Amino acid sequence: MAIYERGLEALQRHDYEGAGNLFDSVLRQYPEEKELHERVRLYLNICQRQVKPRESSPQTVDERLYAATLAINGGQYDQAIAHLRLVRDEDPDNDHALYMLAVAHAQRDEHAEAVAHLERAIALNHENRALARNDPDLEPLRDDESFRAALEAPPLAPRSPHPRRPFKSRTAR
Repeated sequence: MAIYERGLEALQRHDYEGAGNLFDSVLRQYPEEKELHERVRLYLNICQRQVKPRESSPQTVDERLYAATLAINGGQYDQAIAHLRLVRDEDPDNDHALYMLAVAHAQRDEHAEAVAHLERAIALNHENRALARNDPDLEPLRDDESFRAALEAPPLAPRSPHPRRPFKSRTAR
């Protein structure tokens, strides 16, 4: 039973791989201990879940939008832009992703890119115009003539089929 105790100690140290190996040994070396097997299997499942590699990158449009929101809120604009470009590549008419690209580029003082994405987001969904007028994350663009023109221009296309998702800005924490 010393193997079982060493497995528990390894588990407490968060050495999940070592603990899993020790618990496997208990199952092999003590096949007649049925009650012990139940506990060992429980601990073994914990170890296997912890050792299993987790999906590290978002895979769906919604996961990428969420990851981009977290990145923007954390000031990680390069990471946000990378996620949003993947969304845009998969769904070029996703006005939410385009609006968020505008925010990320605005925060990096990349006015031309920000305004281009904002104009496209507004063309796809005119509600983005009203949102942009009051969005503190677009503050770096306020003195830009092309930004002001985008906010004054009439809508260019009908509303996007994408439902508006809430977007928490960095300032709304």
